Amino acid sequence: MNDTAHALGASRTLWELAERRAALTPDRPVLLQGDRSLSFGELRERAERVAAGLYGMGVRPGTVVAWQLPTRIETALLSFALVRLGAVQSPVIPFYRDHEVGFALRESRAEFFAVPGTWRGFDFAAMARRLGAKGVFEAYDGEGLPDGDPAVLPPPPAEGTSVRWIYWTSGTTSDPKGVLHTDRSLIAGGSCLAHALHLSPDDVGSIAFPYAHIGGPDYTVMLLLYGFPAVMFEQFALPDALEEYRRHGVTVAGGSTAFYSMFLAEQRRRPGGKLIPTLRLLAGGGAPKPPELYHSVVREMGVQLTHGYGMTEVPMITMGSPDDSAENLASTEGRPPEGMEIRIVDGEVRLRGEAVCQGYLDPAQTEEAFDENGFLVTGDLGRLTADGHLVLTGRLKDVIIRKGENISAKEIEDLLHRHPAVQDVAVIGLPDEERGERVCAVAEQAPGTAALTLAAVTAYLRAEGLSVHKLPEQLEVVDALPRNDTLRKVLKYKLRERYSGTVK
Repeated sequence: MNDTAHALGASRTLWELAERRAALTPDRPVLLQGDRSLSFGELRERAERVAAGLYGMGVRPGTVVAWQLPTRIETALLSFALVRLGAVQSPVIPFYRDHEVGFALRESRAEFFAVPGTWRGFDFAAMARRLGAKGVFEAYDGEGLPDGDPAVLPPPPAEGTSVRWIYWTSGTTSDPKGVLHTDRSLIAGGSCLAHALHLSPDDVGSIAFPYAHIGGPDYTVMLLLYGFPAVMFEQFALPDALEEYRRHGVTVAGGSTAFYSMFLAEQRRRPGGKLIPTLRLLAGGGAPKPPELYHSVVREMGVQLTHGYGMTEVPMITMGSPDDSAENLASTEGRPPEGMEIRIVDGEVRLRGEAVCQGYLDPAQTEEAFDENGFLVTGDLGRLTADGHLVLTGRLKDVIIRKGENISAKEIEDLLHRHPAVQDVAVIGLPDEERGERVCAVAEQAPGTAALTLAAVTAYLRAEGLSVHKLPEQLEVVDALPRNDTLRKVLKYKLRERYSGTVK
């Protein structure tokens, strides 16, 4: 991290960070979207006007404001206006509907709720009315944001250690958890990302995931630290998005493993030329990365790939760096930054540091999540290498116990990702009266390849040296694995629900 970025990273609050960056490079762009752009100076000035408008509506320091908005320049402006006021904001992923949104509004006790009106054919304002939400207002392109005179505003927050953010875990079989963050925890997470990637003011990034995800502030902190812009994508799909990547000369792209796979698949449709001429780096996290995917991206796309490890509770834990060895980039999640402590207890990853959340809205969940030494218990399995890189080996809930033997689903998945007929795969354990659990592989077939069969898959895994007791006993071939709408993580619980009743 350069000296300027290091100094900015010591900012007490996100508003202080935004002000300091605006003073340094007021005319440089920070956000690009279509034909529009927002400079660092405009971010500060327009956010203050929006803050004044919110103040006129009754929003005060500590007021809880929920917002469920697409990835737009206006969304960032509203979020920074709330930062300026010292309000508590609760971002909600735009793909959530009545059940999840109602839960978030009730649990956070939101006094205001910003929605986009109708977006992608869904009427968010009507949903807000159904839910009985308080203080509903629409924030959309153009004149939708509140506006006022900054002279009415109280001073900005002086410290960044109070809880001012409530993020929501993507609940699967149960209700989501409200995760409590501070400005300082978000700055620490973004600093980790920025430090590892070795970026410069000449870079152009991209935000192709929901800004309401914990990755939103993570990425924005990086822009503020280094003073470069990012292209925002309200809807991400390939090949449609390629024009914007090329038009703005994006140098850094990604989001998660699924994004790498999409870029790679598009590159394979266009052999012989570079998909995005200016692109030099794919980076992201949020889901396991098969080593073979790393090698394929580097070989076929001609760019570097650095992958990291983060979660809603800790937005950035470790990150690969472009100067890491190919072996480390392929098979590890990178190293933690200074200030992030990683402890492995009985194979489980535990964390302590400034980027770690303050806990959950539910005090009982907070008590359960931290051990007696103040370390967050992640539920992830892993080990640290001799040089401090973290290797994730799976999740406690993703260990298949077959006839009393523990089997790592990730180990089998990594091997199957090398199979030429496998486009993507998830390995799950299914209930079995005789074995306790049986190993089931659910795969997407790669286009133009011979049909996958269980016999062919097990023969391949045997040839790769996989122990016999780990071989799948069931194979399901699907058109598409079920995924969430944020970082496109595979939803294994849906696969277990779908196939638990099957007998092979």
